[in-house]
Amino acid sequence: MVVEGFDWGPAVNKIILSLPDTTSKVNAADYIVYVQRNLAGTTIPAEQSSGKREVISAYISNETGDRIKTGKHITLVLSVGPSLPIASPFQYVRVKGNLWVDYNLTIMQTKTQQIWNKANGKIMPLIDEFDLSKKFSYQDKNMSYASYSPKNRKDKAPLIIWLHGGGEGGMDPTVPLLGNKAANYAGTAIQTIFEGAFVLVPQCPGAWMHNAQGVGTQGKENDVYNEGLMALIKNYVSNNPSIDPNRIYVGGCSNGGYMALKLILLYPDYFAAGYISSLAYRSQYIADADIQKIKNVPMWFVHSKDDATTNPDLTVVPVFDRLKSAGAKNIHFTYYDHVNDITNQYGGNGFQYNGHWSWVYLHENLPRTDLDGSAVKLNGKPVTIMEWMAAQKKGK
Repeated sequence: MVVEGFDWGPAVNKIILSLPDTTSKVNAADYIVYVQRNLAGTTIPAEQSSGKREVISAYISNETGDRIKTGKHITLVLSVGPSLPIASPFQYVRVKGNLWVDYNLTIMQTKTQQIWNKANGKIMPLIDEFDLSKKFSYQDKNMSYASYSPKNRKDKAPLIIWLHGGGEGGMDPTVPLLGNKAANYAGTAIQTIFEGAFVLVPQCPGAWMHNAQGVGTQGKENDVYNEGLMALIKNYVSNNPSIDPNRIYVGGCSNGGYMALKLILLYPDYFAAGYISSLAYRSQYIADADIQKIKNVPMWFVHSKDDATTNPDLTVVPVFDRLKSAGAKNIHFTYYDHVNDITNQYGGNGFQYNGHWSWVYLHENLPRTDLDGSAVKLNGKPVTIMEWMAAQKKGK
């Protein structure tokens, strides 16, 4: 099966079937696909646990799903969307977050009665290009992380760090890569802007905002992960001498937005810029002296006005205002009314996601306006958030 990340999360969107003989013809209408979703220790609602998947097209392919005219494999393309939880290989479990389910498929060819029901692995486009094997230990904390090394780079390449939200913790780095499409930073569109960039996606075993009691602090108390996370980042940089130390960027969403700002507060001279969506750090817990410390760090915030999870009036709005009042020159804030389906396809025209999900815009490099609606410009030219970030350099 093929698993890809979408704006709302991951989905099984293709199935590659092996055939006994070579063929040059295929008809999508001849195939029926059933799925059974199971997760040990969790009761999945009946309407999400089993059912029929819609086959929207089919084609002759090789074993990795590439189109060919004649071959011994068929790829079925399945319908996916934000309102089709049965398509997802993840199940959200309260406290534990997003977890992989046992995604069992049965496919029938209605004319020949041939059945496929034995899985032979999965393909995860883009995610498969990350190194998922590494772990990092700091004191009593163990963290997993995903990393990507650019294929084409100059002598030195920048580093993009992404910190996931509260639902993507654990010890499986595929979860933060797929949970909110963070793998996009290794995609061609963003990599081209940076002319090749390293990507580091650390995974918190719990939640970035947790204090010693496992309670989210929003900045009121110190969390228990920032020291270990910074040690992981510095270790990764030291082990990859091709990283440009003057072009290290840190960003995140929600819990990860909190931690990105936390690291900037603690290490304002380390990062070249910050990019933060759905900020969870409460302004009331940031001292005026700390605002002064970070006012010269380039930052771009992304948020939605209807975010009920990280209330913008308690987080990003006052933080941005305080930075501007302190004299910050290179900070920006793209403020959306809602988070819409940017494709007008998967959810439908005008479909709105949860207002907390402003990272949908961020991962697709869509923010390009400031709080007053004007275009953000570099050297007089309008830019997107990634184009702006690629130009940021320490000491510049």
